[in-house]
Amino acid sequence: MRPLARRRRALPALLLLLTCSLAFVLASKDIKKAVTPSKNLEKSGMSRKNDIDLKGIVFVIQSQSNSFHAKRAEELRKSILKQAADLMQELPRVLLLHELSEQEGAWTILPLLPQNSSWIFFCEEETRIQVPELLKTLRRYDPLKEWFLGKALHDEESTIIHHYAFSENPTVFKYPDFAAGWALSIPLVNKLTKRLKSESLRSDFTIDLKHEIALYIWDKGDGPPLTPVPELCTDSVDAHCATTFHSFLPLCGNPVKKEDIFVAVKTCKKFHSERIPIVKQTWAGQASLIEYYSDHAESSIPTVDLGIPNTDRGHCGKTFAILERFLNQSHDRIAWLVIVDDDTLISISRLQHLLSCYESGEPVFLGERYGYGLGTGGYSYITGGGGMVFNREAIRRLLTSKCRCYSNDAPDDMVLGMCFSGLGVPVTHSPLFHQARPVDYPEDYLSHQVPISFHKHWNIDPVKVYVTWLAPSEEDKSRPQTQKGFKEEL
Repeated sequence: MRPLARRRRALPALLLLLTCSLAFVLASKDIKKAVTPSKNLEKSGMSRKNDIDLKGIVFVIQSQSNSFHAKRAEELRKSILKQAADLMQELPRVLLLHELSEQEGAWTILPLLPQNSSWIFFCEEETRIQVPELLKTLRRYDPLKEWFLGKALHDEESTIIHHYAFSENPTVFKYPDFAAGWALSIPLVNKLTKRLKSESLRSDFTIDLKHEIALYIWDKGDGPPLTPVPELCTDSVDAHCATTFHSFLPLCGNPVKKEDIFVAVKTCKKFHSERIPIVKQTWAGQASLIEYYSDHAESSIPTVDLGIPNTDRGHCGKTFAILERFLNQSHDRIAWLVIVDDDTLISISRLQHLLSCYESGEPVFLGERYGYGLGTGGYSYITGGGGMVFNREAIRRLLTSKCRCYSNDAPDDMVLGMCFSGLGVPVTHSPLFHQARPVDYPEDYLSHQVPISFHKHWNIDPVKVYVTWLAPSEEDKSRPQTQKGFKEEL
């Protein structure tokens, strides 16, 4: 199998529409229960005159099939339904995106839902939702009009991850922060449906879904821009907030030990003196097990020559050699492999917390998710610059499959995505890994994250970036919350 060559240009996301069957639409058998007026509406500031029809809202949780993420999404669904039950109204439909379709790339799909709904509300599995406040908020907007609602983000300067869109003034274009939730009115969904039926779908890269969806909806001015909604919050706990988002590192028991994480750094001779000293000056000291893989053995570092010639573009041959070496030469006790570039900045201590939530028996391929040709035979993949994390089971299944590079200079991250897709092993996305530099993301977006990695030394001081964003601190020790704490907050 040979994937199509990687394009440097990142085009708007491929959006698909999926018609939900009745089995998916019925979120709970309790929907059929009798509906009675809510006494709690008065307490929440809603009079009988302004009663809210919950069945007019369809909640779509942007969930993932990995057991840890699916469990968190299910907890959020239960929270939404419990709040709805407390209002003693007919329960809304709450759908988990990964359950709607087994199709590769379901994470980019906008579901086409029944016409008796008024709104589709999307949220991430970590989003906290105050159902009464959200319903009051949505009632301010005429559901018969085309609305695209959310918490607005904008680029401070043009960035490569958005292909330098709106380069003259990037602040003019607003796109939603998924962490705060975002909503589409049904008339807008209908318009998008008609457009997709009349236009041929383009197959291209999906890099930043929230930006690409906003571009698609805006349609060069023929569609509505994002309407900022102050009640959709991320960093506020004010009473007016309908949604909130807590910055935390998930911790499910004890952090994974450093000795259980093997770190492989991809480098080459021309970067030995330029980049490797930065790695050693910043994050390398956090790693218990680390090796530098190059096209040249240099004892002073030291580097390991895998016998793979250096290539200017993709590094598939080198990456698969690292995978083989890890599986065949490392002790079975080492559960995790992290492959990074020599210009990746990463926090191993934060990674230890995150990895505590993943099962060793379930194959895990983790990092920042991109997509290629989704919906037209394509696949999702973990972009390499932000770091690719594998557990031993994922590597075992991959190498047993005999899926390999078509050439040494093939794009390793895309080939891995194609291989895992063929094996039915989903990539697991974490927004805490970053393919680009901090300056390439909105400040407001990063403000509610505890980032694990960034990538590239271009036009920045990488040591300063590491110290500012990734270096261990006392705040890190107090910030992580356990998965139990997450449940209690819901």
